Amino acid sequence: MSAGPLVVEIICTCCLAAFLLHRYGDLRKQNILTTLTTFISWYFSFLIIFVLPLDVSSTFYRQCLQDKAPKILTTTTTTTTLKPVNVTNTSDTSTILSSIVPSTPPLQGLNNVPVPLCQVPLSHVPENVLPTLWQVVYWTSQLLTWIILPIMQSYSTAGDFTVAGKIKTALIENAIYYGSYLLIFGVILIYVVAKADLQVDAERLKVIGITASNTWGLFLLILLLGYGLVEVPRSVYNSSKKGFVLSKTYFKISKLSTEKTEADEALEDVLDEIKKVSEKIKYNHPLRKHIDTILLKCPETMRHAVPQNNDDYEDYNRSSIDIPSEKTLVRLHKRVIQDSQNHHRTHAQWNSLMQKAIDLEDVERNEQSSITKFQRSQHSSSMMPAFVRVFYTPEIEWYWRCKVYFWVMRVCGVILAVVTFMVVWSECLFFVKDPILSLFAVFINAAKHNYDYVFIELSSILTIAYLCFCAYYSIFQIRILNLYYIAPHHQTDEFSLMFTGMMLCRLTPPMCLNFLGLIHLDSHITKEDNIEETSYTKIMGHMDVISFISDGFNIYFPIILVLLCICTFFSLGSRILHFLGVQQFIGDDDMTQELVDEGRQIVQREKRNRDRKLDSAERRREWTEKFGATSRSSDRVIGPRTDRERAREKETVARSPDENDKTELLKEAEPIDYTGELSSAADTDFSQGYQRSSTLRSNRFGSRTSNAPPRGIFDDV
Repeated sequence: MSAGPLVVEIICTCCLAAFLLHRYGDLRKQNILTTLTTFISWYFSFLIIFVLPLDVSSTFYRQCLQDKAPKILTTTTTTTTLKPVNVTNTSDTSTILSSIVPSTPPLQGLNNVPVPLCQVPLSHVPENVLPTLWQVVYWTSQLLTWIILPIMQSYSTAGDFTVAGKIKTALIENAIYYGSYLLIFGVILIYVVAKADLQVDAERLKVIGITASNTWGLFLLILLLGYGLVEVPRSVYNSSKKGFVLSKTYFKISKLSTEKTEADEALEDVLDEIKKVSEKIKYNHPLRKHIDTILLKCPETMRHAVPQNNDDYEDYNRSSIDIPSEKTLVRLHKRVIQDSQNHHRTHAQWNSLMQKAIDLEDVERNEQSSITKFQRSQHSSSMMPAFVRVFYTPEIEWYWRCKVYFWVMRVCGVILAVVTFMVVWSECLFFVKDPILSLFAVFINAAKHNYDYVFIELSSILTIAYLCFCAYYSIFQIRILNLYYIAPHHQTDEFSLMFTGMMLCRLTPPMCLNFLGLIHLDSHITKEDNIEETSYTKIMGHMDVISFISDGFNIYFPIILVLLCICTFFSLGSRILHFLGVQQFIGDDDMTQELVDEGRQIVQREKRNRDRKLDSAERRREWTEKFGATSRSSDRVIGPRTDRERAREKETVARSPDENDKTELLKEAEPIDYTGELSSAADTDFSQGYQRSSTLRSNRFGSRTSNAPPRGIFDDV
């Protein structure tokens, strides 16, 4: 018995959550509260996945002690019964057994070495450790997923300018959300009170709350697994088809180009409204600070397009009605936040898909090449560290990406398809008492009889991880209104990070209960009295409050999983959406092929734009190195020169390679105004004087708009 494996898993899980949060989030820009709550939600959800197998192995050990406990013979006048001995201290089991039944010879192993009746798992810990851990992890994750994270999501998108206003808006937005759950809880509570054989107390209310949470989680879990269990193996297998992934990437780029254009136009429209409002509200107006706060939420490339109204000129003819109210600024602020998030999401998706298409084109080009060295284009990104490139040479990369990769994906797709069949079969028949029909129960029981606790823990971790991956894959493939997106390289916004934490905390507990039902470790499923349950099940409790929930919903509802898997296998949902006019990737359709061709043209156009930028930057660098170094060296040799000498030298210096005779003539030409030369000259003098006065005022009063964007959701207040 040692706590070493548990401590190692806790530390490794913490490192995994921190690494993923660093990879997907931007710790320097996001608020500390967002980082903390997201890290806790991810960490506790991963902790359930990796620690539950240790609980399973310890449960099998306690079950072995219970089954092989000695029986005490009690004789009466009419009957003779055997009572099992209650063993409280598992470390003294062999002593108790030898003292009560000394005539029983110990089991003989290899070389006549005595084998104990029950082998202790290496990861076994005292009985009070895991229940305490599950109490902290479960209730903290439930508090995060049902209360804290939804409020923080609404808080982050609220347009108010004060903390109290943001909290009020967040509570109002979540009122309907919480009201529906309170209504369901009230109906269940009335049903419990109406039943004569049930008594309502604090413990019963806690079980009712756990029942409602797990029922909702199981309902959503079955829907997600019905899509993910089929789509994950199919996606992996389709990765082995040459050209399939590239065509699908072209299709996604073609669809995303429309969304990207709409997001840019929506953000530009909001910026136009901000410009109009900024012209009406002067620098000394009480609402000017709200304009500065709104500008901080805009992208930095567009923020400087809004001019600052620093003039002292007061238009007394303008009515006060023209000045927008604070409520109008609140609505405008909320629009800026939402449109900025949508703009950031679409551009992150665009860059990711574009880079993926370029990399796939490189693979396709290297496959047709006779040189067995992988040659990357100048647009391809190599994110590998330098020490990895030492071993991962271009020759190895060519064999891997052009020859081996496709066969590996094909084999992995077949293996995942077999695992999917095992999951679906066990989900449909896990309510049957006979463990032979549940494949996972067969494997786990065989390992239990052989005391192979390592196999039990590894197989449990892999099974739970596969279920989690299929469920969360479905979440991010079926995006609801495109409100969230997970992108690596610090491209995920705060709203999406909190959404992932909320879904992890909400789906992981019922998913683990479902897994315990698959391996027949839940007496609520198997209807057995002498089964030893896990510490996790003891904390979660049984759903025995309402007969419909305990006997109907949570038992027979997984059968719907088969129907969902069949619909996903035949792409029934995609075909229905395609029939209704929603563009879907269907291989045998003319519209799909048109979008694929359009996406290919978009990628080629993007590559040409990047080529022009690279060529321009290269010519500019050569120009700077050639003539800039000459001018600096002449300064050091000759000494400082006057302005007249520098101007004369500029006239004699050769022109840039980007310039020709036409561009020089256009630069030297003066604009001609045939309609109002005098008026334009007067306007120029007036504008210059106006700019000088504005500059003096800005130096006097200071600039009220900071260039640095806010780091998080609380910094703007």
